Amino acid sequence: MPMTEQNRAGILGIGVYVPEKVLTNDDLEKMVDTNDEWIRSRSGIRERHIAAPEEATSDLALQAARNALADAGLKPDDIDLIIVATNTPDTLFPATACLVQDKLGARKAGAFDLLAGCTGFIYALSVGTQFISAGACKHVLVVGAETLSRITNWEDRNTCVLFGDGAGAVVLGPAPAGRGILSSMLGSDGSGGPLLDLPAGGSRLPATSETVDKKLHFLHMNGREVFKFAVKAIEDGTLEALAAAGLKKEDVNFLIPHQANIRIIEAATKRLGISLDNVQINVDRYGNTSTASVPLALYEAVREGRIKDGDNIVLVAFGAGLTWAAAVMRWFVNK
Repeated sequence: MPMTEQNRAGILGIGVYVPEKVLTNDDLEKMVDTNDEWIRSRSGIRERHIAAPEEATSDLALQAARNALADAGLKPDDIDLIIVATNTPDTLFPATACLVQDKLGARKAGAFDLLAGCTGFIYALSVGTQFISAGACKHVLVVGAETLSRITNWEDRNTCVLFGDGAGAVVLGPAPAGRGILSSMLGSDGSGGPLLDLPAGGSRLPATSETVDKKLHFLHMNGREVFKFAVKAIEDGTLEALAAAGLKKEDVNFLIPHQANIRIIEAATKRLGISLDNVQINVDRYGNTSTASVPLALYEAVREGRIKDGDNIVLVAFGAGLTWAAAVMRWFVNK
């Protein structure tokens, strides 16, 4: 969907937070039958951050939100709406976004959670821009935050090596002429839902001693099939969002993909014909942080000076659902 010039939204500030504890591949060797070479060759990951026992998703989200507000030069009362994209909420209800709203002191803000797998941040970004474009909100806080370590089976060597905890947030607001979010696309294919899921804990399989014994409260993934889906999703999502913005892949200055696996990123960018020199990659240091992945990578690209004013940026992700999404923006520096 293309975004009209009138009331176009853009990113005014960005902030991140990752827990202090770092779990390396060498550490995992002592926990499960794996080793550093095996992990890095299959995923590109060498370490990930793990939340402390007293840290919940809302705590990570709150720190990222505060940092994003500071970067935007705004106060909590300037925020009209808070959207937290997460697959690991503090509780099913109240919404994690409401907990963040309270702790942040954003007294004038509405708040809700959004669940769309690892794609959730871009889904939430698209939703937030619609509120601004419609004139319903001036400033929207969009957060992607996860404590995936709480739903990871640390005895499953195929999945426990992949995931980490973290949070990233952006403040959306009015963009200057010719800048901001130009387009977005959202996709889903529910037939692929069983490929990546958390089987128990909902209305289908409420928690029982049997579901706990069968470890159905941990995430399950068909890695081979998800890999094939992911490569195609990145390519298709990027091209669709670019077309909606009236751009071609040759117009892309920088790509921020979901950081799930280095081999997925390499395969997808090769199909797109985009050089890895123009792609932000930090999966080696954070692992797959799900909804926090894209804002974490965007934050680092901006801070490293890899993104310049006027650059055409593509954010793209895929995840459980199955879902995929992409957004195209023309970057601007909020002064």
